[in-house]
Amino acid sequence: MESTVFPRDLVQAQRDWNITYRALTTSGNRHTTILRRRLLDLSVRIWWHPFWATVPSNAPAARMELRRLARAQSLTV
Repeated sequence: MESTVFPRDLVQAQRDWNITYRALTTSGNRHTTILRRRLLDLSVRIWWHPFWATVPSNAPAARMELRRLARAQSLTV
């Protein structure tokens, strides 16, 4: 897939989703409701972001690229 330039807010939402998911898996049954609600909110923001209307044919590949990019950025921060 060719390199896709994602909007900053979309990448940040994916990074926040990754961080929240990691927190949920390590929370030890603390604050799970809050973390699950945050995941749902972030999932909606990511899924319905206006950017996806610009890449209808490559949306699955672009979504995977977004996840890869956000994960790579999380490791460097």
